[in-house]
Amino acid sequence: MKYSIIVPVYNRPDEVGELLQSLCEQTVKDFEVIIVEDGSVNPCKDVCNKYADILSLHYYAKENSGPGQSRNYGAERANGTYVIILDSDVVLPPTYLQAVEDELTQQPCEAFGGPDAAHPDFTPVQKAISYSMTSFFTTGGIRGGKAKLDKFYPRSYNMGIRHDIYLELGGFTKMRFGEDIDFSYRIVEAGYKPRLFPEAWVWHKRRTDFTKFFRQVYNSGIARINLEKRHPGTLKLVHLLPTVFTVGVFGLALLFVCGLMISSFGSATTKPQGQLCCQLALLPLALYSLLIFIDSSIKNKSLHVGLLSIPAAFVQLTGYGLGFIESWWKRCIKGQNEFQAFEKTFYK
Repeated sequence: MKYSIIVPVYNRPDEVGELLQSLCEQTVKDFEVIIVEDGSVNPCKDVCNKYADILSLHYYAKENSGPGQSRNYGAERANGTYVIILDSDVVLPPTYLQAVEDELTQQPCEAFGGPDAAHPDFTPVQKAISYSMTSFFTTGGIRGGKAKLDKFYPRSYNMGIRHDIYLELGGFTKMRFGEDIDFSYRIVEAGYKPRLFPEAWVWHKRRTDFTKFFRQVYNSGIARINLEKRHPGTLKLVHLLPTVFTVGVFGLALLFVCGLMISSFGSATTKPQGQLCCQLALLPLALYSLLIFIDSSIKNKSLHVGLLSIPAAFVQLTGYGLGFIESWWKRCIKGQNEFQAFEKTFYK
């Protein structure tokens, strides 16, 4: 058995069905699938049973411990030479495993990962969120599918590693957010060099509404400080940009409010100054929104998605920035331990 595909699941039976169906259509067949039910109230066992005679599928149910520990649970029971970690909300093109096979044949490596994309059938909100997570104008393109000059760090929605090395490194830690980047850092620190497989991409649904998306990126901002504490020197300039953006947005909002108050309650001589403040506050936000709208509309071939990408971009950047600021204050200034937000509501 060459590949063991491990998927932790929490209350997502419908999505698991779509993923399993896409696995049935793979051109490479030398793999097993390990589904780990992580304490779900709405389990996917019935869905898995439908594919039991089609795939080499193993279903396990356990108490909730988070995705990282569930992946470790699956890896301990895997038989493949390589472990491939996927999120339950991804769908694979038929050539996914063939792309992995081609890359490993051409240049073997110990760990790898691939990019993600939005499927044409995804909802406009899902496409807008996908854009905000991969665009150069929001994340600097660090989650896109192009090779970077810096080291490549696979993410858990599409990550592969040699099974023996996975077990050697102990797999994922108990971090709830950022656990995949933490694992990637430890892979690199152990002397291995993960590679990007640009053709081994997946369709990734991500969060289905802006509220869930905000909770996700807020915790990602928190995780960035946690990761810096665990791996000093990994905090880069690009990680600070959402915080700079967030501070800038709130600064412009304050300027707008001040200008509005002056133009409404000021004297005849100060009212023009207040109106100017309002215009200066709105101009950069309007220009940035226009940039996002045009770029996303072109890439998604949809004005609707382009319009939705504006709030998606602001949620992505300010959510991450606010989480980063809270984590910096609590961990770097007050010296508190690791924490996360929305623990009781994240999955709702």
